[in-house]
Amino acid sequence: MPVVNVGFQVLPKVADGNTYEVVDKAIEVVQQSGVKYEVGPMETVMEGELDRLMGIVKQAQEACIAAGASEVMTFIKVHYRPEGVTIDEKLAKYR
Repeated sequence: MPVVNVGFQVLPKVADGNTYEVVDKAIEVVQQSGVKYEVGPMETVMEGELDRLMGIVKQAQEACIAAGASEVMTFIKVHYRPEGVTIDEKLAKYR
C-alpha cells in the first residue's frame, strides 16, 4: 500500500465558542497515533497508509464530540500517487 498524504480540518460546533480547545483534542488523536504529521494554521496533514489515516480522522471527529461539540464538519484532502508521496518532498525546499 503506498504512502499518501491526508490533510484534514475539523470545524466543531461548540455552544460556548471554545473551538480551539476542541480542535486541540482532535490534534491530540493525531499526536498519539504515531504517524508523521504537520499541524498548520488551517489543517493538519498526515503521512501514511490511507485506511489508517482515515481511521485517525474518524477518531479525531469522535474526540471533538467527546470534548463537547454537538457536531463536526470535516474537510479532507488526499494526495495519492501509486509510488507514494511524502510530506518531506513537499516541504524540504522551504526548511
